[in-house]
Amino acid sequence: MSVLSYLQNMASAAVLSNTEKNSITKSISTLRMRLESCFGDELVDHFQFGSSTRDTILPRNMDEHSDIDYLIVFKEDGSVPQTFLNRLKRFADNNYRTSEIRQSKPTIVLELNHIKFDLVPAIPRMWLSGYKIPDSDGGWMGTNPNDFNQDLIDKNKSEGNFIKPTIRLMKYWNAANGYPFESYGLEKRITDHGFWSCASQKDYLFYVFDRLNPSDCNRTVGDKVERAKTIVAQIRAFENQDKPVAAESKVRKLIPE
Repeated sequence: MSVLSYLQNMASAAVLSNTEKNSITKSISTLRMRLESCFGDELVDHFQFGSSTRDTILPRNMDEHSDIDYLIVFKEDGSVPQTFLNRLKRFADNNYRTSEIRQSKPTIVLELNHIKFDLVPAIPRMWLSGYKIPDSDGGWMGTNPNDFNQDLIDKNKSEGNFIKPTIRLMKYWNAANGYPFESYGLEKRITDHGFWSCASQKDYLFYVFDRLNPSDCNRTVGDKVERAKTIVAQIRAFENQDKPVAAESKVRKLIPE
């Protein structure tokens, strides 16, 4: 197997299966029904956002932190963010009694057998589009949660549909290396690249690794980036020497099967 065909196979494996998609769809439908039953006219809106709406979410067997981000927009009543978080915690406790439920900073994590939800409370912004969501200090911050989606769609189209597979491969590398990069930031960084002279999945993936700078990271993260860049250089060297078996062995260390 060539380096390119291996990366193509791994990019395909990084897509949710139909079984996973169906399970998630059913869970979201149940969540919506239970939210509306519990909160009624206290709700302004509620919807899915994040990587699952961009088709860049990884299967759980490739990223144990894979989750569904779900925004629950309440009417503004003057409450602080923790009040809304407490409401969502009680909702989850009452409606998902056999599931693991916890607050993780500004979200409520609801972990089902097949998927994890990050429940994010929000209120509408009064004079601007978008919403306010809890920040890590107990206050509110503004957001437009799905604004990035169209940027990614446009970039993926202009680059021959290589961007989403590249993001999935990089997110898998990130998960396999202990999450040195924040997931959304990694997606944004990749989408902002120019990708000059890239024509294959290997070109796109290696382009991203080439532009990771170990000096921009702390030492632990920098060491992981440096190791990845060294492996990429070794793969190229083996391919230039017409040593495909050695090159494939190295790419399996970069993106493990």
